[in-house]
Order: sequence, then C-alpha cells, then structure tokens
Amino acid sequence: MLAAAGRERPERNGLMAKSVNKVILVGHLGKDPELSYIPSGQSVAKFTMATNRSYKDKSGELKEETEWHNIVAWGKLGEICAQYLAKGRQAYLEGHIRSRNWEDKQGNKRTTTEIVADNVVLLGGRGEASGEVAGPRSGASRATAPAESFEEAVSPEITDDDIPF
Repeated sequence: MLAAAGRERPERNGLMAKSVNKVILVGHLGKDPELSYIPSGQSVAKFTMATNRSYKDKSGELKEETEWHNIVAWGKLGEICAQYLAKGRQAYLEGHIRSRNWEDKQGNKRTTTEIVADNVVLLGGRGEASGEVAGPRSGASRATAPAESFEEAVSPEITDDDIPF
C-alpha cells in the first residue's frame, strides 16, 4: 500500500478508491445561463464562471489570476440555474470535470473541457451583482437567506398545517 505523509491511502469497506472526479468552485457568473433543450426534451443550461487566485510573484508584487470555467447544468438544476442565476452573481458549485470531442463546421476536431454541475448554491445577499435581487429575473422580490440552496428555493416550506397527524 502506498503511503503519503506517513498515512495509508483511505479505504472504504476494505476496498481502495479507484479515482475521484470532484470540483468545488466559488466564483461569479460571466454571463447569464443559456437554457436549451436537446432532441430528447432534456433541458440544459450553459454558463461561465470566473474564479480568482491571488499570489505574490518573485519580486513580491501581488498578482491576481482569473480562471474561466465552462459550466453545464442538466435537467431541473439547469432550469433553476437559468431562472435564478445571472451575470455577476456569486455561486458555490459542486460538480465533475468532463471533456468532449466533436467536429466543427469546417471539419476540424475540437475538444472542450467543462464542469458538469451536480449542486449549486446562490451566494451573496440581496441586491448584489448590478442591483439584482436574489429572485427570478422577472424582477419579483423574494425574501432569501444570504446562502440559499437552489433546492430550497423551489421546495415549498412545510408548516404544521401540512402534516396530516
């Protein structure tokens, strides 16, 4: 068994993990999500997210790098992203990396790497990002917590009146 920093590799139920493909990003949207539907009827939202990294170069000068990520959100998650996210809004995203190959219109082979979203959480308070509120783009105001899960945003709140016993 390989050891790293004096530790054995983690095991799960006696089996070693084969691999991990997990991405966690906290960043700002570079554009509004574009919602479309594939021929099967499945919805998909595509958007970009920027993450920043600060570091000091050899001379001690503070530098900042921006990395752009192509994001894809399928199904209900994609529809919710298209409804609630907007350019400039900050979000927390969990997903996995996927690379695809295709041919463009000129017959050139192309490759793209994207993050497939599995979970998205809207960050920031009301009025953040160009004065928009944390609600539907129709402009309707909603009461939201600073870090609202998209799943919570679409689930109705259950009250005591909803419980049948």
